[in-house]
Amino acid sequence: MNRSTTTLAQAAPSPKKSSYFKSRWNAPLAGYLFISPWLIGFLVLTAYPLFLSLYYSFTDYTLMQPMQWIGSRNYERIFTADPKFIQSAKVTVMYVLASVPLKLIAALLVAMVLSKAVKGIGFYRTAIYFPSLIGGSIGVSLLWRNIFGVDGIFNKLIAVFGIEGKSWITNPDTALGTLILLTVWQFGSTMVIFLAGLKQIPNDLYEASSVDGANKIVQFFRITLPMLSPILYFNLIMAVINAFQMFTSAFVITNGGPMNATYVYAMYLYERAFSRYELGYASALAWIMLVAIVAATLLISYTSKYWVFYETDTGGKKRK
Repeated sequence: MNRSTTTLAQAAPSPKKSSYFKSRWNAPLAGYLFISPWLIGFLVLTAYPLFLSLYYSFTDYTLMQPMQWIGSRNYERIFTADPKFIQSAKVTVMYVLASVPLKLIAALLVAMVLSKAVKGIGFYRTAIYFPSLIGGSIGVSLLWRNIFGVDGIFNKLIAVFGIEGKSWITNPDTALGTLILLTVWQFGSTMVIFLAGLKQIPNDLYEASSVDGANKIVQFFRITLPMLSPILYFNLIMAVINAFQMFTSAFVITNGGPMNATYVYAMYLYERAFSRYELGYASALAWIMLVAIVAATLLISYTSKYWVFYETDTGGKKRK
């Protein structure tokens, strides 16, 4: 064997190395093949409509006229000459600020009660969780409207105590409160997540704190809340995102009334898109909502380093 043949033999990859690189090349391809149904669905049904709506937001696009590029004129009109935008945004912010804390508090309190080992606890957990499965349906919204109507069961209950009832959903001062109450009533999913988190807290912590003289209130604020803070963080973000997009209850129960007291942002977006057919303007409204949700999520994420604690955190030190 001459020198050139030896050099070529050394330069050629061995069968073992060749199969290794081949498997490394084919592995990602196989992975993409397996996730291709989801990937195609995401690109076609989510990513494409998302960026298409962004393009529409810079156009004057209606179903009656050809599309025209108008730049940022839709956004300028929204922020400078649209009083309904201000009204709907104000109602939505009030709804978010009121419903999210109340829903989290109710879910946590009920989860703490249901975390006790008592007879028939499985039935109670199922019964309390069940309303969250149907809470967003049109049927429940219609039922809620009847409950808080003039002849509803709520007025009959308070009449027993000598309180005169009224139509709570047609009163501008109480209409939004009925929608908030409906949202708080739908705490089942949040409660289940809190319940799972409570089960992960070691009982030794409570026993040791009891030996040191800590009562139930001190244990709640010094043990339960810090240990549940990652779950509280997750539930808070999900509740805020869902609250910003609330539509069905306001549309079915009050239709935005009375006097626009429940005219939430999603209803205004719906009106522009499917009543006036101003799809370009509605797309701009949708992107403003998206930016608002992202901003709220980033704000919560930024502040989480001060109140969310993980097992890897060192005691007494804030995460940077």
